[in-house]
Amino acid sequence: MLKLRVITSIIALLAIGVVLFVLPAGYAEVIIGLLLVAGAWEWSGFLGLFGNAVRVLYTAIVIACLAFVYFAGPEVTGTILTVSFIWWFVAFIWTLFYPTNIALPVRWVCGLLVLVPLYTALVFLFRLGVDYLLFTLMIVWAADAGAYFAGKSFGRVKLAPAISPGKTWEGVIGGLLLVAVLAIGVGIWRDLNIAVFLPFVLAVGALSVVGDLTVSMFKRTAGLKDSGSLFPGHGGVLDRIDSVSAAAPLFALGLGWLGLV
Repeated sequence: MLKLRVITSIIALLAIGVVLFVLPAGYAEVIIGLLLVAGAWEWSGFLGLFGNAVRVLYTAIVIACLAFVYFAGPEVTGTILTVSFIWWFVAFIWTLFYPTNIALPVRWVCGLLVLVPLYTALVFLFRLGVDYLLFTLMIVWAADAGAYFAGKSFGRVKLAPAISPGKTWEGVIGGLLLVAVLAIGVGIWRDLNIAVFLPFVLAVGALSVVGDLTVSMFKRTAGLKDSGSLFPGHGGVLDRIDSVSAAAPLFALGLGWLGLV
């Protein structure tokens, strides 16, 4: 399984490189949107057994929201990112009390709160500069990789057994340690204030864990292990973007708070 995951990751990285560095900017933003449309289709599978008509309707609603974001101005972007920040704080509290009943209307709304701000943040960061978007992804990858290997080697204390039995506190700590190394390295390279930059990046890395747990919470409610099977060894789109969905909006919003843009 590890070999399959590595092969899929390499192919995905090559695809990301082509999208970000080879294709014209407009095409890249559309492709990012299409990826999230696939995520919307997967999220519609959390809505219960209502047939494909409801799934198509939900996906169409998400497409309309993403199109609105694509053409919206900076004021709308700021509002969406602020709403997202509030949502992920609520999601964090929510994960502490799971298992809880998740009503169908709540599942509809939460899907929008995950996918629409994510697209908003990714487009904002991409337009700001590819390096900003790449660094956001690197934070998430470092948190995931550190957590995977630290959890495998030292994991004992369960993080959220009702949501994701395989995750441990040791894994989270290992992931954040790797994020800290990344932050310090980039901070020195860019001559940033480490005392400010490091806590900010660690907060983004920590929130990526909340994104992972939140999407897992909805998967469990729907009785699913993976959201899909698009990426062999990794699952579906939501399985790959769950951490990014929480991290990217905070990173985009925090850049303004810290005066980095």
